Amino acid sequence: MFATSFVLGYHGCERKVGEAILAGREHVTPSRNIHDWLGHGAYFWENSPRRALDWAQFLMKHPPDPARRIRDPFVIGAIIDLGNCLDLTDAGSLEIIRAGYDEFSRTIAQAGAALPKNEPALQGDIDLVKRHLDCAVVNFVHLLREQEHNPFDTVRGIFTEGGELYPGAKIQAKTHVQVCVRDPVVSIKGYFRPPGGV
Repeated sequence: MFATSFVLGYHGCERKVGEAILAGREHVTPSRNIHDWLGHGAYFWENSPRRALDWAQFLMKHPPDPARRIRDPFVIGAIIDLGNCLDLTDAGSLEIIRAGYDEFSRTIAQAGAALPKNEPALQGDIDLVKRHLDCAVVNFVHLLREQEHNPFDTVRGIFTEGGELYPGAKIQAKTHVQVCVRDPVVSIKGYFRPPGGV
């Protein structure tokens, strides 16, 4: 799970925000939505500036918060040190998540509460993009690791979504790798303007 590699990540945002980050005036702001796929943190599309732009354009059309609506979609790149990474492509990390779910579900049951559920965001959403359950489990794992003084720096996951790329395909139209950076100040070693004016 400890990764010594760096990855390139791309973040879709409002142009004014992106330019401020590139100018060194601020860092990417971590998300704290209750439906974030990989828990709380700053989200990046690994090696895919185009998907980051698509996401910013989606948010322009479907703003989750009208006060923070994207009016001018923009993409910034980041050099991310994965560090101690909860990498969901790794069997050991998946075991940690499964054990975390078991402990989380016991804790919720003892409290007499209901487990959160992953839900569709829009009509026809077959991918259940509001990942309330997954977010809660990952955040619970982070809480446990912090109590053990061995926190994760980043979370990385491959997601298949979007339906068949072509009839009968098992390749999905929007398959991607996302990286969630828990503390941008620690894990991001630099920002850059993607070449080619994405």
